[in-house]
Amino acid sequence: MGDLVNNYYEIFRNKKVLISGDTGFKGSWLAYWLSLLGAEVYGFALPPEHDNDHFVLLKLGKFIRHRDGDIRDAGQIKEFTAKINPEFVFHLAAQPLVRKSFHEPKLTFDTNIGGTVNILEAIRQTPSVKVAIIVTSDKCYKNNEWCWGYREIDELGGKDPYSASKAAAEIVFSAYQNSFFKEDRQGFGAASVRAGNVIGGGDWSVDRIVPDCIKALQKNEAIQLRNPDATRPWQHVLDPLLGYLTLAAQLYENPSAYSGSYNFGPDHGRMYTVKDLAEELIKVWGSGEIQVIKEDSPVHESHLLHLNCDKVHHYLGWYPKWGFKKSVEMTASWYKRIEAGEDARSVSKEQISEYMEC
Repeated sequence: MGDLVNNYYEIFRNKKVLISGDTGFKGSWLAYWLSLLGAEVYGFALPPEHDNDHFVLLKLGKFIRHRDGDIRDAGQIKEFTAKINPEFVFHLAAQPLVRKSFHEPKLTFDTNIGGTVNILEAIRQTPSVKVAIIVTSDKCYKNNEWCWGYREIDELGGKDPYSASKAAAEIVFSAYQNSFFKEDRQGFGAASVRAGNVIGGGDWSVDRIVPDCIKALQKNEAIQLRNPDATRPWQHVLDPLLGYLTLAAQLYENPSAYSGSYNFGPDHGRMYTVKDLAEELIKVWGSGEIQVIKEDSPVHESHLLHLNCDKVHHYLGWYPKWGFKKSVEMTASWYKRIEAGEDARSVSKEQISEYMEC
């Protein structure tokens, strides 16, 4: 990790970085990490939803330059981007929940597709931007329930509104890349990144497995699982974020060589299920039980999904640092320490430091 810090992360020192979605789970970890690296971080997002969100507990609003705003408002994001003239843009703002997308499909499409158009338009009209990272999802692929991982060249698609919106966002990115960025903008690099299911401290989103498990454990209630045998590419939030930062650094140095699309997922090996995750959380927590519930629901949920990450292994030398058990251990530990009264800023900084020293 030391070589990465010395050779790549120095690039971010004193650089202006815009993060859309900085109040979200992944966005708050990224904003905090970049601030620790000495970047001048700007955030644009809806206000935090909960008093215990990672962004709130970190008091990030005091340490970065955040603006409340809606990515669906093209004028807001264009004006903010032009005002700050960032060199790096990380686009994470999204409606990130599959089940919510069934209840609010228009909101999902407007945010995930229209929001991506708006940020790309703002980037297109702001010459200071040298690097853009557009974050989508592993669910952008047409899921055939294959036993092998999806590659960046595989077909896009989605049976549910969320997955379809992320596939469409990828098509939008490709159109901007080929129509405006590849030939007409020298010294500019852009990439879309597709990560699996991330876990870590500070996530309180509804209908996500880790927050649901933690809430049950804190209340001494049984963890209820709808789809215990479904597999997901579980990884700690710091793993894909390391990939995004490394990719951004490479794009800054050599934009034409690294522009494109990239998967970031856990190592191949044993496939871990939802039940595996819940059992490991209980083990680290020290107590708890699981209750499998049958639910008649029209909501489609994939059973098998994982990514092929050969491209990032080859081109970036990126590999996840924390395996499944370590990722769950650090996640459960974060929640336990915060519940015990420790300062979230100190705990998160300690975990980032431990991760960087691996």
